[in-house]
Amino acid sequence: MKFGPIHIDHIGIATHHLDDHTPFWKLIGLIQGEHDETVSDQGVTTRFFATSPTTEGASSAKIELLEPTSENTPIGRFLDKRGPGVQQVCFSVGDLKGLLNHLAENGIRLIDEVPRLGAGGKMIAFVHPSSTGGVLVELSQSTNLN
Repeated sequence: MKFGPIHIDHIGIATHHLDDHTPFWKLIGLIQGEHDETVSDQGVTTRFFATSPTTEGASSAKIELLEPTSENTPIGRFLDKRGPGVQQVCFSVGDLKGLLNHLAENGIRLIDEVPRLGAGGKMIAFVHPSSTGGVLVELSQSTNLN
């Protein structure tokens, strides 16, 4: 079964304030995205940093800083429970719906059984950490899922 291409899209890092951790990522040479994005239904503001310049049809692995819009959001609760740090690993996939069905059929616990809209206009879904060895895994697809 092929659900690819599959590659690491980004690593999400929870932080209380985006500006507190931005200098480090810029200092090591990562390229800050043009603008931050607030995803209201997830209660988060995101800031992306690319590991290399993007070219037509290609993307590089990124770091995503995640700032909660309030304490009572997934990132706000994560920070309250665990403090700042890696919150999730995201994989870009070619067939998100197909992969979610495949995972569910094989007993994998999903947070999202149906893709939803995430940052950057991508469709996303999360896999529960109980099925991944303790890591929250985000799956994303750039194309329309009609």
